[in-house]
Amino acid sequence: MDAVDAVSRSVAALAVLVGGEPSGAAVLNAGGGAPLVDGGDALRDAADVCLDGFAEVARLEARFAALKVLLTAEFVQAAGALVLPARSAQEGSAQAMAVIAEVACALTVSEGTAAALVSESRALTTALPRTLAALQAGTISWQHARVVVDETAHLDAAGAAGLEEHFLDPEAAKPARGCPAGELVPGRFRAKVRAWRERHHPVSIEKRHAKSAEDRRVEFVPDRDGMAWLSTYLPAATAAGIWDRTTTAARALQGPSEARTLTQLRADVAAAWLLTSGTNRMEATGGTGGTGGTGGTGAGDVPSPRAQVLITVPVLSLLGAAEEPATLDGYGPIPPSMARRLIAEGAGSFHRVLIDPRDGAPLEIGRSSYRLTGAQRRWLRLRDGKCPFPGCNNASLDNEADHLLAWADGGTTGITNLGQPCRKHHRLKHTSAWTPTGASKNHPPGWTSPMGRRYPSESQDWEPPPWPAILAALTQPAEADPGPQPDLGLLADEDHDADLGWNPPPGADPGWDLDAELDSGWDLDAELDSGWDLDAELDSGLPPDPGPDPELPVDPLPARYHPAA
Repeated sequence: MDAVDAVSRSVAALAVLVGGEPSGAAVLNAGGGAPLVDGGDALRDAADVCLDGFAEVARLEARFAALKVLLTAEFVQAAGALVLPARSAQEGSAQAMAVIAEVACALTVSEGTAAALVSESRALTTALPRTLAALQAGTISWQHARVVVDETAHLDAAGAAGLEEHFLDPEAAKPARGCPAGELVPGRFRAKVRAWRERHHPVSIEKRHAKSAEDRRVEFVPDRDGMAWLSTYLPAATAAGIWDRTTTAARALQGPSEARTLTQLRADVAAAWLLTSGTNRMEATGGTGGTGGTGGTGAGDVPSPRAQVLITVPVLSLLGAAEEPATLDGYGPIPPSMARRLIAEGAGSFHRVLIDPRDGAPLEIGRSSYRLTGAQRRWLRLRDGKCPFPGCNNASLDNEADHLLAWADGGTTGITNLGQPCRKHHRLKHTSAWTPTGASKNHPPGWTSPMGRRYPSESQDWEPPPWPAILAALTQPAEADPGPQPDLGLLADEDHDADLGWNPPPGADPGWDLDAELDSGWDLDAELDSGWDLDAELDSGLPPDPGPDPELPVDPLPARYHPAA
């Protein structure tokens, strides 16, 4: 088989790479390309060889996984052909169990693992050709492939193909933003794929959320050593608010005399809130040992803090003219009705962020508690979504804002010179040769390693939201006049506008073009730069609010999109 031969050649090349050449000859990569070692410092060259070896091992593991998928699919097909067609559902189930048991014994894995492999192999070989091809090429890992299989399980063929195209085809009309799929750790890749799935699922998120909300519950599961799990299944906005509020309170309890970790403090805070009659003041005294155990002593009363949660809302969804999902910071897509309700109720813990209907980029941040440092921190949370270090999933609201170029070295306090690394990677930046690269208003910084290797930033995968049908129709060029129709010919007037495809408002230019109007009459970048300059530290005042006028909810077209009279 060609796949087996390719893997064998790669293994042989890798053995040469790792073993080295006694003669000092250059070590070639698996494809026979340029030398991996070409003089220079011997220790740095040895480290470079190891890093290249890691990359080649990862590609080999992916190719082996693809080979296992092909072998599994072929075995299932061959085994099915060796038996007579099942005459009942029970007989068919027995045949499937026999095949799974054979795979499990051959691979020395459990039957549950074998069943999952059979199911995933079937999906990859029949419905996900791009994913299988990327796995065979070694550009994504087996974990990445499983993410695609999981998230396309309930999509139709067109939806699965669209997801593959978006994330795995760099030549797609609307490819994913940021670094390629294979350069994301699987957990971060799953978050992006899940967000895309929520936006493009054939069933609206409103219907799916309404059905799932009926299953909300609290569960208690006993565990070993006198411990137990208490979990809740809640709407995302509620859960995110609880999590951020608990984290803020736990951070407030930390100090030189506090021995408990942040994770332990979260648990103690939550227990104190649930077991006391009031939540305006909180006393977290527990831990696991009280005053004499490992949990430390009481930390005293701490004010109950407010959660600080960002909600990114498409402008048209806020107006009720579209049903594009909103995005809850730290979670992902939520129903637009949930976002509208939170904003309408004036929830002070939730900060509104509007996004442009043309390209999905943010327009402005809501005015609640609008201070210089607070506004910049919220913008960093919106831009980065988490700690910008590769693979880090820390989205804590107290990640530390940091100058990419130090203030002492001439760095400014502008968004393009700021990042929000977690404490661990903030410390890494200042105690090692790991260096952040440049950032922009909408793209977080990448990183350069001590070995000089560059790792790109993981940008937010913003997409232009779909426009409502009425707006899409108004932005389409008018069709050519097909000629007089039987009834319309009786009413024809030489002075009447010949374009029957669209009647402009009275006094408007019949040739009005939305794109031209947006480009010439309303320049978003100019408006943001002149009215709200983050790089100037926002000291000129509040940004202009692009939200609707009171009467606009009854008008399907926002006022700024209407042609001038």
